[in-house]
Amino acid sequence: MRCPAKTWRWFRRTFTTLIFCLTFHLKRLSMAKSESTILVVGAAGKFAGLVVPELVGRGATVRALVRDEAKASLARSMGASEIAIGDLGDADSLVDACRGVGGVFHIGPAFVANEAAMGVSLVEAAERSGVTKFVFSSVIQPTNIALENHASKIPVEDALYSSRLVYTVLHSANLMQNIGLAWPAIVRDGRFGEPFPSESRVARVDYRDVAELAAVALTGERLDYATLELAAGMYSRHDIVAAIADVLGRPIEAFAPAFDDWVRAARPPYDERQLRMLERVFHHYASCGLGGNSLTLTAALGREPRSLRDYVRDLAGTGRAA
Repeated sequence: MRCPAKTWRWFRRTFTTLIFCLTFHLKRLSMAKSESTILVVGAAGKFAGLVVPELVGRGATVRALVRDEAKASLARSMGASEIAIGDLGDADSLVDACRGVGGVFHIGPAFVANEAAMGVSLVEAAERSGVTKFVFSSVIQPTNIALENHASKIPVEDALYSSRLVYTVLHSANLMQNIGLAWPAIVRDGRFGEPFPSESRVARVDYRDVAELAAVALTGERLDYATLELAAGMYSRHDIVAAIADVLGRPIEAFAPAFDDWVRAARPPYDERQLRMLERVFHHYASCGLGGNSLTLTAALGREPRSLRDYVRDLAGTGRAA
C-alpha cells in the first residue's frame, strides 16, 4: 500500500503536469485563433466586402473594422463574426482593432485628403499589435505622381516595405465594378459614357479576382512579399459596349460626355476637391490611356482571370455592380 506522503507527491506531480499541458494547449489554441483572425478594413464596403466571403470560405475568422453599428450589421451579413468599431483617423482605435489578429486587409477610402496618413497609421498599428500579415489593396502605377489618388499609395507601400510585416501589395487596375455603377442607365438608355474618348484603352480588373488573391495571401504563404500588378486586359469603351450588346442582344452606344455632364448624371459622392482629382484621372485616360496586362494576374490566380465579358454576363444576371 502506498504511503500518504508518496501518494500526495504523485498526485501533485500529476496535477501539475495536467495543468501545464492544459495551459500549453490553450495557448496554442489561442495563437491559432489569432493567426486565423483577419481584420478587414471597411468590410461593409462594396470592395472590401468582396474579400470577407473569400476569407470565410478559407476558414478564416473575419473581424470587421467599421465606423458604426449600422455598418457592423452589414459586415455581419457578409460573413464577419467579430466587429471592431473604429476610425482610420484614430490611431488608438486602430491598435485596439489590430490586437489579437494575425492579418490585416486594407483598402483606403477613395480620394480622401489624408489617405496616405491613414494607411501609414494602420501599418504602424499592425506592427505595434503583433500582426503577422498585411495585404494592401493599392492601385496600378502608384508612381504616376501626377494623379494624387495614385501617389497617395506610395507612403503606405513604403511603410510596409520598411516594416517587419509579411506584406502583399495588390496594384489593381481600373475596376470593372465601375461599369456596374452605370448599369441601370445603360439598360434604360442603351448607351454607356465616360468623360474621356471612347477609343482610349484602359486596363481593368474584376475586383472579385483581387479579393480572391487577397484571401489567398492572408491565409497562406504563396503570395508572401509579392507586389502584383493586377489587370485582366486593356479595353476601349467600344470593347465594353460590344460586350454589353452581345449579352443584352441589342445595340449599345458608346459616347464621351463632358466631365460636368457626367457628374450630373452619375452623381458620384465626392466634394469639389475630390471631383477635381477624379477629373485629372479621366484627363490622363484621355491623353495616355491606362496600361496593364494579364500576365501577373493569371499567374497569381493559377487560371485565366475573369474577362470583361464574364463580368458583363454576371452583371446582366444579377443587375448589381459586383
